[in-house]
Amino acid sequence: MVKSLTAIAVAAALLLGLGIFEWFFVEAEFNGFREEVESLYEKTEEGTANGEDAKVVQAAWETRKERLHVWIPHNDIARIDDYMSESVRLIAEKNYTLALAKLEILLHLSECLPSTYRPTPENIL
Repeated sequence: MVKSLTAIAVAAALLLGLGIFEWFFVEAEFNGFREEVESLYEKTEEGTANGEDAKVVQAAWETRKERLHVWIPHNDIARIDDYMSESVRLIAEKNYTLALAKLEILLHLSECLPSTYRPTPENIL
């Protein structure tokens, strides 16, 4: 009986620990991505962004998504991939108005997606 209770307590502690680690890891990754997108957004708003600036942000996202695949579903990653690719093309074509709209969506996603992976009651139940 004591072994069973101990095993249950250890399993619960491991799950809690992994949940908290996931929360902080995903939050940190998206905070870095959000800062890069904000910088690109500002350059685009000023009309000084070019295709290379956008490709740098896209390359940074590609590196991040390799680490995030373990923690978040493919659909969320694919959605960001789609908007990022569209932004890169629009910025390269100097279509800043549409690029700003796509970048705003990326900013919103980078803000709201991490909260869906927090170990909160609404996400657990």
